[in-house]
Formats: sequence, C-alpha cells, structure tokens
Amino acid sequence: MNRSIMDWPTFYGALVLLIAVALPLVLFPDWGQAVVTGANEMVSGNFGVLYLLVGMVLFIFLLYIAFSRYGRIVLGSRESKAEFNTITWAAMLFAAGIGSSIMYWGTIEWAFYYQDPPFGAEPGSTEAIEWATTYGLFHWGPIAWAIYCLPAIPIAYFFYVRKRPVLKVSEACRPILKHHTDGWLGTVVDVLFMFGLLGGAGTTMALATPLIGAGFTHFTGIEAGMGVYAVILVIATAIFGVSAYTGLRRGIRVLSNVNFWLSVVLLGFIFIVGPTVFLSNTMMNSIGMLADNFFRMGMWSEPFRNMGPFEQTGFPQDWTIFYWAWWLVYAPFVGLFVARISRGRSIREMVLGTLIYGTTGCLLYFGILGNFGLYLELSGQYSVVDTMNNVSPEAAIIGTVAQVPLSGLFVLIFVLLAVIFLATTFDSGSYILASVCQKYIDDEPERWNRLFWAVVLATPSAVLMFLGGLETLQTASIVGGFPLIFIMAMLAYSFTKAVKEDMPNSFGQKYYIYREDLD
Repeated sequence: MNRSIMDWPTFYGALVLLIAVALPLVLFPDWGQAVVTGANEMVSGNFGVLYLLVGMVLFIFLLYIAFSRYGRIVLGSRESKAEFNTITWAAMLFAAGIGSSIMYWGTIEWAFYYQDPPFGAEPGSTEAIEWATTYGLFHWGPIAWAIYCLPAIPIAYFFYVRKRPVLKVSEACRPILKHHTDGWLGTVVDVLFMFGLLGGAGTTMALATPLIGAGFTHFTGIEAGMGVYAVILVIATAIFGVSAYTGLRRGIRVLSNVNFWLSVVLLGFIFIVGPTVFLSNTMMNSIGMLADNFFRMGMWSEPFRNMGPFEQTGFPQDWTIFYWAWWLVYAPFVGLFVARISRGRSIREMVLGTLIYGTTGCLLYFGILGNFGLYLELSGQYSVVDTMNNVSPEAAIIGTVAQVPLSGLFVLIFVLLAVIFLATTFDSGSYILASVCQKYIDDEPERWNRLFWAVVLATPSAVLMFLGGLETLQTASIVGGFPLIFIMAMLAYSFTKAVKEDMPNSFGQKYYIYREDLD
C-alpha cells in the first residue's frame, strides 16, 4: 500500500462522522429518531422554498451551460476519445444515479398520489389519477438529473481539462476556496459529501432488501424475515464488493450493461403483452401534463396552508422537497461518477446526455411498470392499493409484476434487477468514496481502498436496518446534506470563474479545446 497517496484527514473524518451519527442511533434509537425528525421538520418547513428554488435554478443553469459556448468544451486533450460507448455510458450513469429505488417507486409511487393527490384533488378522481401518473415523472425527471449533473461539470473540467489528478468536490471549488482547498475547509466539504452518500446509500438498502425479500416470499411461500434479509445483504455485498475491486472497466461496466439489457427485456415485454394502448396513452398524457404544469409543480410550496379554510396537505414537504433534498445528498457522488466516465465528451454531450438518458430511463419505468399497476387497479384485475395498505408496498410491487404472462420468469428478472441495481449503486459509491480519499489518482483508486468503502457502505446500513434505525439515518443524512445547497452554488460559480480565466488569450493559447476543433 502506498500511504503517500492517501488523504487520511478525509478518510478518517468521514468514518468518525458516520460513527458519531450512527452510534447514538444504535444505542438510543428513540431519542435519536426524535432529534433527527425534529431537525428534518425544521429544515423542510423553514427552508423548503430554498430547496424548490435551487432545483429550478440549477435546471435552468444547466441548460444555459449546455447551449452556451462552454458546452462545446471537450473534456480532455485533442487525442482524447470517449472511454465508453454511448449505451454503456448511459447505462452506467443511470444505474449509479437511481439504484433499486426506481424498482420500488417506479412501480408503486402512483398509488400514494392516487390516495392523497396534490392541489386539492379528490382522492381516486380522474384529476387524482392524472396527477398520480405525472408526479413520478416530475420527481424523477429533468430537475432531479440537473441536480445530479451540476457537480459533474466543474469536477470533470478540473480533472480532464486543467489536468488536476484528483476527483474531489473540494478541488472543483478551488477557484473560491483557493488555498483553503488543501486545508481543513476542503476536508470539511469532502467529508460532508461522503456522509450524505453513506446515509443516502442506506435508503437504497432499506428499499431494496424488503423488496427482494418479497420476491423470495413469492417463490417459496416463506415469510421473509431478518435471516432472509441477512442472506440478501451478504449476496449483494459480495457482488458489489467484487465489482468495486475489479474496477470501472470490468466490474462496474459489466454490471451496468447487464442491468440495461434486463431492463429492456422486462419493460419491453410488459409494454408489448400488456395493455399497450393504455400505457401509450397514459404516458403521452402524463408528458403533456408535465410540460403544461412544470413550473407550477416545481415552485408549489402550499403557501396558504393552515390559513382560514385552507387545510395543510404537506404534499410539497413530504414529496417534492424531500426528493430535492435526497437528490442533493446524492448529487456530488453521481456528479463525481458521471465526470469520471465522461472523458472525451463535450460538456454539452455530458449535460444533455445525463438529462435525456436519465429522464428517459425513469419515464419508461414509471410509464410502463407504474401505469401497468394503475391499469390493474382501474380494471379491477388486481388491487394494488388494497395490497399496499393491508399487506405491504413490497407485496403490492411483486403482486403487480406477477400479473404479467410468464409471471415466474419475470418476477425472477425483476428481483435480479433489484439485486443488480443495489450492487451498481454501491460499487459506484465505493469507487467514488475511494477516489475522494486519495490525494491523486493515476488510473483508478487503490483496490484495497475501493473494497474497504464497499464494506463500509454496507455494514452500518445493515446494522441499522436490523435495529430499525435505518430510516432515521436516512433522514439524518438529508438534514446533514443541507449545506450541500451552498456547495452546489459554489460549484456552479467555480466552473464559470475557471472557464473565464482559461479563455483564449491574445496569442490563441488556451487550456481547453472546442468540439469543432476535433472535427
């Protein structure tokens, strides 16, 4: 092991912060839950508008960057070529950014909106159904992927254009932090990002493990308990541990490609043999609703709640603001990963690719799996809502997939996808955590470092899941991610400041090249 390349303050700082938060939740779960819940209510209630504003501003800023002259900048030198083909690149960024959560919410989220719709709609009404099929596309759509993509721009620029051999959020903030980047302030920025990822990873595990367990119950008839969950976690940890150890080009790339093709098979089969006309019409209607109400949905803060005759639904706080906070927690990780896999592409290709491929992938999951469940509900063939309310959301999800022909095969594919999505999120996460903990990266982070963070990602989440404190850790990570709002602003400003400094001088010399320079 080459100790000189390790950034030990960041390495130990992230571990200490994780232990400092997780240990009280293990020892004093009720007290920890009360404190964290109170903090979450304070942040979402008092600063919810700030989250909404950040989401919309980042989306507009990304579009400006993509179509400005900065979008033509190539991430690399004149000799640089795209490291991965477009399908593999899209599959990797989608798998890293979404994980098993898309399997869960893509199938069942509509049912929550159907029963508790926004904008005062009557539950179960036609209006409620239209919002139910639209809001999932909104929450997992362009704004979410814009939040993910923003950190990728300055990080990729500094890594591939300015040739800084470091994949760190703090390094991308150097134009603002200046010499403090190499001191305690830079370490704090990186540690906050790592804590958010460590807590956010628990969310993916909390959703994926019971979902996979429900698949086990479907096949065996045995109720999944902690023993089954333990086996699932061991298998998933082994998969993403091996993937992280083998590296980006073999393990992570291969798993992402497998994910992509299994998703094509699952969604394509349901679309073709299922209610194709209903799915097509509902998706088109939802896209129209989203286009027509995009800014209304993005800025709705329920300002008249608890005033006079107006009742508080809490919809923006419970859903939109929560989602924007969740995306912010994951954003530096996804941004770092997207930056790492985007060598040879222009900034415009990276931005538009992330927005379009990410949004399209989510649209297909919500539009096919989610709307298939809605069709079953409305046609009376299978009540997703009753199963969700009386058994569990996981049982409703597996029950939905089980309604397709060849149900045994496609429930198996669904469960395999959930396992692999969990693995791709964690192997990408461990790869990036290892990168942040090194002072420089020659090709890839040290293998022992990647494997170490793969275990660290899994272990605290597993312990807290068995103790029932995983939801609290998730909430704590989102509260702890509040400073990321300001870090995102720093990243946006740092990029624009850096490219302006690097513009061609009177002699035509410059750091970067444009796409047309290579044509």
